[in-house]
Amino acid sequence: MPRRVREPVQAYLDEADRALLEEVARRTGLARAEVLRRGLRTFAQQALAERAPGWAFESLIGAFGDDAAIPADLSERHDGYLTDALADEFRRAR
Repeated sequence: MPRRVREPVQAYLDEADRALLEEVARRTGLARAEVLRRGLRTFAQQALAERAPGWAFESLIGAFGDDAAIPADLSERHDGYLTDALADEFRRAR
């Protein structure tokens, strides 16, 4: 696998944006640079691409991360998992 060459870029953030960046990085466990890269890619998809049918699905790929607790068959059995989760929530609310 070839190494990716990365180029440093400097950005000036105001206090509110810096706090937002820190909070997103803290909550996701991602490096600040990765948060900015993902934000740039998301913005580019919206700003530069024509919206072809199904355009929103691409942003869902990997949305849950790679946590081992995520079922491997989630895409195949999503309705069952949703039903189970709603039933659990209903039982807890009673």
